[in-house]
Amino acid sequence: MQLTRPACPAPLSPSSPEAPTTLRRTSSTSADDLDPAFTFDFRPLEDPGERQRFSTWLEVEAGCRGPEPRPGWVVASRAAVDTELGVLKTGKEADVHLLERAVPGDPHQSVVMAAKRYRGEDHRSFHRSSAYTEGRRTRSTRDARAVARRSTHGRAVAAGQWAWAEWEALRRFWIAGVPVPYPVQIDGAEILMELVTVDGQPAPRLARTRPSRAVLSGYWEQLRDAMAELVRHGVAHGDLSAYNLLAAGDRLVVIDLPQTVDIVANPAGLDFLMRDCHTVAAWFASRGLDVDEHELFADLLTAL
Repeated sequence: MQLTRPACPAPLSPSSPEAPTTLRRTSSTSADDLDPAFTFDFRPLEDPGERQRFSTWLEVEAGCRGPEPRPGWVVASRAAVDTELGVLKTGKEADVHLLERAVPGDPHQSVVMAAKRYRGEDHRSFHRSSAYTEGRRTRSTRDARAVARRSTHGRAVAAGQWAWAEWEALRRFWIAGVPVPYPVQIDGAEILMELVTVDGQPAPRLARTRPSRAVLSGYWEQLRDAMAELVRHGVAHGDLSAYNLLAAGDRLVVIDLPQTVDIVANPAGLDFLMRDCHTVAAWFASRGLDVDEHELFADLLTAL
């Protein structure tokens, strides 16, 4: 089965394997004419199958694609097809799906990613959003007033801000070297990102693991470094716990970043940071590691 994208404004060469059209000879004259006409037929050869779509990589703006240098596993071909593989995790405000992006017939251009999709305003919970977003800038003053009044328009604006907030956080922290999944692209309320794996399977949340003391100690040091890097950028995770950390072998990865809090601009910024310290320190202490939340908090403040 050959799958191709619909025609793009500038036709590709008919010899290109990514050409979305077929070249056919059309002429109202006989074969003996000196100037036969050739035209491009822009009809797609075949639509994607069930639970498939053409890759959206080239449909989004450049700023909606992941930062460079991009990992080699990112599939950027216009011939790629996205295939739904199922739900990985459900949540109050977003669900995470498994999505394969691959070029049919090319085993070297195939990757499974995590597709995080934020729900619409009628199916999400925003009961804590005002506390997290205080101090954030809104481009439109009209939108800012609507959010403050919690009008219908304001709720819609608030809903749309979450996906973009997480996208910006992922880009920013990936560039800074914070251990977060690589952000591939954002398209509306959908973020495609690296699927963190262990032995070919999705990495478990730290809360679901029982690591050895040596591994646990290594996780704690990685977490301290990650939190310090966030603080150096003036933010706290805001909802950090063993459920928002992935255990990828001996590597710890920070996830779920839409609610990052500006420590300076948000009046409760330091309170959020202290709560993060308390939550993670309590979990590590419950696993037998000698850690102190107040010592962690004091160390992080030196990074400001």
